[in-house]
Amino acid sequence: MSTLTSVPRKSFASRLPISELLAGDLDYHVVRASMVILFFFFGYQKWWAYEADRLEPFISNGPLIWWLYPVFGHQGASWFLGVSEWTFGALIFAGFWSKRLGILGALGSTGTFIATVTIIPFMPDGWDASAGGFPAMTGNVPFLMKDVVLLAVSLYLLKQDAARVLSRPEA
Repeated sequence: MSTLTSVPRKSFASRLPISELLAGDLDYHVVRASMVILFFFFGYQKWWAYEADRLEPFISNGPLIWWLYPVFGHQGASWFLGVSEWTFGALIFAGFWSKRLGILGALGSTGTFIATVTIIPFMPDGWDASAGGFPAMTGNVPFLMKDVVLLAVSLYLLKQDAARVLSRPEA
């Protein structure tokens, strides 16, 4: 019998649970921080005319957000989205200390990404006909596909914060 086969070896996967890196809530905190950063940058863009123009095909074809233009106008709709994104980002940030505020931020984030994901089927020229149509994305659809993941992240934060509030109510 060779010495290599007689020495007990621990697999990499069996060592992971004892790693300090994987102990605790690192993943939860990194996901939360990522969403705060994302909402800060995306909210900031909404204050400028170039972004208001860029939003036109999304808002115009959004079954849940089409009403923004008649209510707020072109630039006003962009500002409304910017304020919403900064509000949800701030609430998610506050969730580091208050899970109840984190729940509010995650609810807003979930609503945001439900609204954007529902645009996908209605986006004109979103599927490349020369490549056989669906699932060959084109135009604005690839940009919107990231929101499927961001919706999942929002639901993850919502679940985590709700579980923490239910298990240990804050004073």
